[in-house]
Amino acid sequence: MGTGYVGLTTAVGFASKGHHVTSLDIDQKKVESLRAGKCPIYEPGLSELMNQVMREGKFRAESDPACLSESDLIFICVGTPSKEDGSIDLTQLRRASEDIARNLGGKYPIIAVKSTVIPGTTESVVIPTVERVSGRKAGRGFGVCVNPEFLREGKALEDFFHPDRVVIGQLTSREGDLLEGLYRDFGCPILRTNLRTAEMIKYASNAFLAARISLINEIGNLCKLLGIDTREVARGMGLDKRIGPHFLSSGIGFGGSCFPKDVKALIARGREMGYEMKILRAVLEVNESQPLRLLPLLEKHLGRLEGKRIGVLGLAFKPDTDDVREAPSLKIVSHLLKMGAKVRVYDPKAMENFKKCFPNIEYCMSAEEVLDSDAVLILTEWQEFEKLDYSGKIVVDGRGVEAARKTAKVYEGVCW
Repeated sequence: MGTGYVGLTTAVGFASKGHHVTSLDIDQKKVESLRAGKCPIYEPGLSELMNQVMREGKFRAESDPACLSESDLIFICVGTPSKEDGSIDLTQLRRASEDIARNLGGKYPIIAVKSTVIPGTTESVVIPTVERVSGRKAGRGFGVCVNPEFLREGKALEDFFHPDRVVIGQLTSREGDLLEGLYRDFGCPILRTNLRTAEMIKYASNAFLAARISLINEIGNLCKLLGIDTREVARGMGLDKRIGPHFLSSGIGFGGSCFPKDVKALIARGREMGYEMKILRAVLEVNESQPLRLLPLLEKHLGRLEGKRIGVLGLAFKPDTDDVREAPSLKIVSHLLKMGAKVRVYDPKAMENFKKCFPNIEYCMSAEEVLDSDAVLILTEWQEFEKLDYSGKIVVDGRGVEAARKTAKVYEGVCW
């Protein structure tokens, strides 16, 4: 249920493993697009694999929840977006639970929650809703598991087929055994827990990674003032086995649909429980201000930005995705426009999504076209940006593109 990055990757992945998978979405246009072989999101390799499993008859797309009655196992992969107070909106989850309840088939269908939900949600929302609407009892008339996803956008298929671990939160061992069997040949550790522990593992993992990013950015900001290249510091840190090298790339902060939302949700949940999540509040504060550190560096070399042509390379929150949710580019472009700059942008995949937020800026057809500006900002480290010649250009880099450092007339990094 749900055809976003998680739902569609999960559906196509299991179909390629030989299972018969139905991808359900209430958006009829999206379903028609899927049936026509058009992938609604950009994820490397996903479109090709989706069309392959469709030809093999292992994958189909539906908009009618009645198809759920045919299912032995139902994965809930719907969105849980942030509300204004940071808590998560469970509207889609409740609707999905009701649709499942009205269409339960078989003797013991299993519901597996992949949507990221605050600990206790499956027990307080999903189970009571399904029981109330269906008249069946959890653990007797249907099974319930929490099976959190750990997919990186841009590497979702790789992470699906080669996970670090599979976490299964179970209501009873009956559904836990079945779900473990589904993952048995994935060649990774399988951890079985209760429902709310599985929900917390997802949040705790993302909170920890977000904290690493904000920490290295704080170190980077101080290094910049001290004339130290943060990247060299990070390399030295990463050689420590207790630390490791991952998520130590300083820059303009994290974005996307997971880290900001999940950190906010934990803070909100802590507040509800009477506990202040002080470290996570600081993680968000650092991340909120980090992208804007590029602007004083730009003014250092251009003076007032009013009327200046500022080129922006990269709009997606990370390379190999078209996702601009919570991307640093949104905040930076907004401030550039307020400062009177003329903004021209390029991203190989994310421009159509960015146009929904900024329809009236200049969208360039190539990265080379963006270079014809008074100065260039690099906001996403797409590999093609390493192939550009930045000779004669003023470049302020938020992501550490080596070609820009080597060839630009004036080069300034945000943390180096």
